[in-house]
Amino acid sequence: MDPVLSIIIPSFNRADLLRLCLSSLKLHAPANTEILVVDDGSADARISETALLFPGVRAIRLARQTGFCTAANVGIASATAPIVELLNDDTEVTAGWAEAALACFRDPAVVAVAPLVLQLDEKGLAAGVAPLIDSAGDEYDCGGFAQKRWHDRSIAELRPGVAEPVWGASASAAFYRRDAVLAAGGFPDDFGAYFEDVDLAHRLNRRGGVALFQPNAVVWHRVSSSYGRRPSRAILVQQSRNEERVFWRNVRGTGQRLRYLPRHGSVLLGKALRRLREGTLAPWLQGRWEAWST
Repeated sequence: MDPVLSIIIPSFNRADLLRLCLSSLKLHAPANTEILVVDDGSADARISETALLFPGVRAIRLARQTGFCTAANVGIASATAPIVELLNDDTEVTAGWAEAALACFRDPAVVAVAPLVLQLDEKGLAAGVAPLIDSAGDEYDCGGFAQKRWHDRSIAELRPGVAEPVWGASASAAFYRRDAVLAAGGFPDDFGAYFEDVDLAHRLNRRGGVALFQPNAVVWHRVSSSYGRRPSRAILVQQSRNEERVFWRNVRGTGQRLRYLPRHGSVLLGKALRRLREGTLAPWLQGRWEAWST
């Protein structure tokens, strides 16, 4: 029987987190789910070796580190199910998360589903603190910035409900209709990582696809695992560069640019002042310059 869901986990050198992610999948994934781990050139093939500890999990090893986008694209191309979910290796799923999301795809117009992604703070949970939301889908302002819906709000504020339309899904745990992603060109390989899901959401939206937020599909995310609480200079440059690229790639035509460039200028000024206060203005400016000069 062909799988109904393919789960794709790009991973590089974080075997400990991958083990936790796969353990949660083995507990909660629906029957007949394909699980693909894309080993993004990890040292000593440690990611592939970890994946193979879990029966039924398939590892795809890349010869060198390529970044999230290329690894995700390789996984999507290799998947055999009509619906794929991208998972960060620092996520853990919960009972019923996939079934709730898959039900949304009964509508053929739906091309993406954003689960409710919660910040995994084990100390806070042990102390009885209500978890904070990492994302409930993505939003985009044509002035040139994206944001996670309901980010850092308490789950206590969330009203249980049914799926609702949303601009896009965050690729840390997003479900996609595979054919729609392939038709839209997949993730932009040259981004490496960061804002790649925003760029894809633009293209899916232009093609008339619908994205939904499904609050009953719950995923935990160790949000500081990717780069820690203080990102490196290289990551700050990459984030700034990709965010600016998204604007110029997707705000198209003379009319749109004339309409949104003044707002974009205000957004850039506000971000520059914030980065100045944070002490990260130099890498932020470098990233913008790299976006404008390439």
